[in-house]
Amino acid sequence: MEHIEEGLIAFLLAAMTVVTFAQVVARYVFNYSFVWALELTMYFFGALIFLGISYGVRVGAHIGVDAFVRILPARIAHKLTIVSTLLCILYAAIVVYGAWVYVDKIHTIGIMAQDLPIAQWVPRIVLPLGYALLIWRLGEVLWNLLRGGHASLLGDEVADAMKLLGDDDSKGDAA
Repeated sequence: MEHIEEGLIAFLLAAMTVVTFAQVVARYVFNYSFVWALELTMYFFGALIFLGISYGVRVGAHIGVDAFVRILPARIAHKLTIVSTLLCILYAAIVVYGAWVYVDKIHTIGIMAQDLPIAQWVPRIVLPLGYALLIWRLGEVLWNLLRGGHASLLGDEVADAMKLLGDDDSKGDAA
């Protein structure tokens, strides 16, 4: 599952880059413009965001203010993290439901994309799918927490910076 998620994110980023580059070359070199390029890039970017949310949870890349939690005793901080994870799952479930209703209405009405020959529900299905994947990732965090393991919703910027500093120091020592 992780490789599919990473591959899809990499594909979307590469596709956005290729479409944008082709549009720039077509416009400035050939004085031609692809009408659909901006809309397609926006759909790819939206998909990248909604799939990237769950990826950020998996790799611990989300940032947040956790100064209060860090000063609490470990046991209380652990319980507070469980509660916050449950609240995040609840929020994501509400968004999945609302997004599903939204996409279903677009599908029922039959709204087409502005510049692409596809129905608008097709690219917008990433809304409920992305948040469903987020629920999956938050469930993994919750499962880890309930088993007594250490899991976090947030990244640790200080630890990451110290690790990078340590990597730079080891390179400097070898030189």
